[in-house]
Amino acid sequence: MSPSHPAARFWTAASVAMLALWASGSPTMIYPLYAEDWAMTPAATTTLFAVYPLVLVVVLLVFGDLSDHIGRRTALLAGVAAMFLGALLFALAPSEGWLFVARAFQGLGVGLAIAPASAAMVEFNTRGGTARASSVNTAATAVGLAVATIIAGALVQYAPNPRQLSYWVVVLVAALVFLAVLTLPRHVAGAETSSRWRPRAIRVPEGLRGVVTASALAITTAFAVGAVLLSLGAQISVDLIHSDNTLVSGLVLAITSVVIGITALAAKRMPARLAIGLGGLASASAVALLVLSAATASLPVFAVTSVAAGVGYGLLFLGGLGLLNQHAPAHHRAGTISVVYTVAYLLQGIVAVLLGLEATAVGLQTALGVAAPVLIVLALSTSVVATVLGRGPGRVTVQEG
Repeated sequence: MSPSHPAARFWTAASVAMLALWASGSPTMIYPLYAEDWAMTPAATTTLFAVYPLVLVVVLLVFGDLSDHIGRRTALLAGVAAMFLGALLFALAPSEGWLFVARAFQGLGVGLAIAPASAAMVEFNTRGGTARASSVNTAATAVGLAVATIIAGALVQYAPNPRQLSYWVVVLVAALVFLAVLTLPRHVAGAETSSRWRPRAIRVPEGLRGVVTASALAITTAFAVGAVLLSLGAQISVDLIHSDNTLVSGLVLAITSVVIGITALAAKRMPARLAIGLGGLASASAVALLVLSAATASLPVFAVTSVAAGVGYGLLFLGGLGLLNQHAPAHHRAGTISVVYTVAYLLQGIVAVLLGLEATAVGLQTALGVAAPVLIVLALSTSVVATVLGRGPGRVTVQEG
């Protein structure tokens, strides 16, 4: 297939979304090694996790609509280059301090690339309408998370240099994706605004506030629940589920990602507000099951938790992104998507830090018991709000038309 073929462009944009979640999830299975080798506390680990979404939020606030002005390709190249540097710094890190710099580069890269990648998938899509773009986007991010935990789990368990080797794999993949992005066109007809870019607050187009609010709440809930599994999932597996094999732990955590992808593809024709409503219920169930798995030290219950979390995340992300893809105007698409990602990643970072501080102070199991009711209320509230505020002009569904 020629690089200039529309299908190749579509899948190149999808590969950036996949890389973004792979890069951001790459430290997940290595956090316990940092705790063992460098005596990092749960507070330090979750703060390291949170550096990524907090830097990402700043980037989105300043550069969220950048690709609407300079073109998707230029913004994607900058984002992939920053992800490359982040993985390289993780691979070379000689001490704890370097990890925070590497994590900041990951936040910079994903912040520059994630909204343009989502927008480009809509613009390069030649069949299936926004339903296909939304479902493949969700599936691509799920693949990235699954690969991150499985590859890192296998390399940590069985390969030499367990703190570094999986990052070198990300470095290689980022380089390949960078070369693929170079083949994209500089500009997409109708996708850029004619005004000159300058740093300014990203904004919601008039008339879309209800849609954006529902979308932001859906994706925020998905990310908040995901933050618990990504920042502390491996440690939960070691401390509470008593699994000392990182590949097994990685496979269990990857269940969530696999289920996200399956859910995204299976539910792509589901009305967006219904997807968000069901996703909120599934996420609330996942949080309750996570507390149960920690209390009973049960690997099977933890596996069921991963399934429920995957269904919840998949439906919430699919429905939230579907609302945006359906209604955001093309020349403000990346900026509108950035508003939603800003809210979601900000809360993800806050949840991770607070949970880590609580786990350090009172223990992991107690911290989960404190955080669980808050996350359950958030998930259930998302289901309710989606039915009230998710109405756009006419019938809003994940599928176009």
